Amino acid sequence: MQGQRIRLWAVDAPEGRQTCDRAGVTYRCGQEAANALDRYIGGRPVRCAERDRDRYRRIVARCSVGGRDLGGWLVREGLAVRYPEYAGRSYMVEEAAARVARRGIWAGTFVRPWDWRRGER
Repeated sequence: MQGQRIRLWAVDAPEGRQTCDRAGVTYRCGQEAANALDRYIGGRPVRCAERDRDRYRRIVARCSVGGRDLGGWLVREGLAVRYPEYAGRSYMVEEAAARVARRGIWAGTFVRPWDWRRGER
């Protein structure tokens, strides 16, 4: 946003090159998540409140569009998982709802994004 790299607080979405499996079909779940978020935002203004900086000096923020928390939306849609190391109790309800409804990545098999980055593929 405005030339700044922003990481959404307490959620972790699949990486752009990451693949997942749904009904025996491999698909680019990271790309799907990014495209869905772009469609959801739809050019509307995004508001972010900085919470921290990560080790890459990116802003870590809670962001919303139209008053709706983007991290919560991603997790609820099954496009991201809550990042337990940082989330505390946040997004537990959204993740449970996505898992039960088998939305997004919960409709098949996937490697947690933090494990995928460590080479578990």
